[in-house]
Amino acid sequence: MLTFEDCMALCGLSEDEIAAIAEHEHIPEMAALELGDYLVQTEEGELLIKEMIVDDIAHSRANGNIKHAEVLESVLRHFVLTHPKVQELQ
Repeated sequence: MLTFEDCMALCGLSEDEIAAIAEHEHIPEMAALELGDYLVQTEEGELLIKEMIVDDIAHSRANGNIKHAEVLESVLRHFVLTHPKVQELQ
């Protein structure tokens, strides 16, 4: 049986990126991992993941959760570094 960590290693997303998808979509992390794995297969999907993280940052800031927004900004930086095509798509 595959563990969450096994699946995460196969999908090419970090645990924090998966958590951001789960937060944005209000779904369990395993479902977010599956969604992220699907989305990361295309440039449009990668852009959608980036937009989810940006939305999470804005939501955290709007609710006064600056510390969480800063964590998500770090997640966004990592995502852009590991998926550089998202910068080209804007």
